Amino acid sequence: MPPTPAPDPRPLTAEPLAIDLLNTRWIADTTRHDLLDSLDGLASWLNSAPVVEALGSALPADQETLDRLLLARSALDSVVAARHPAPKAAEALNAVLAHGRLRRTLGPDGPLSTTEVDAPSWLPAWSAAENYLRLLADRPERIRHCANDACLLHFYDVSKNGTRRWCSMAGCGNRAKAQRHYARHGGA
Repeated sequence: MPPTPAPDPRPLTAEPLAIDLLNTRWIADTTRHDLLDSLDGLASWLNSAPVVEALGSALPADQETLDRLLLARSALDSVVAARHPAPKAAEALNAVLAHGRLRRTLGPDGPLSTTEVDAPSWLPAWSAAENYLRLLADRPERIRHCANDACLLHFYDVSKNGTRRWCSMAGCGNRAKAQRHYARHGGA
């Protein structure tokens, strides 16, 4: 019986697909969570708005898709962590990208792009890796890790002046403001 998607429990969603995949791991109340630790979690991710929007429709959650998605997440984690990724990190991401391609054709209404992958189970992993390359080509400095050292989340800064520091102002940003206030007023 296929897993039933539950509501997405993550604190930060609606990021570009590559960042959204990285954000399948998070910390809440000092507890580490990993949405991709089960097929049920995979079903939730595959049915989340950013994924459905990027892939066009929800896909079945199976072990092969999960394994390939975990490879992509690990590769993305390595390349995002370093400004200039080590050759092994780039190799891992390129290995995921080797399983798909964009096919460009001319249709009756103009240019068309079609994603082709070796197997349907590669589509989410390949799409996330390809999305990262687009973000990197567009504005690499806008791919950021939350300024809270205890936070695992990433974001793509779309603010006008590009100065966003927190995964969310309601969470990490608010905690930082409270800590600064407490430090300024000596706990009084």
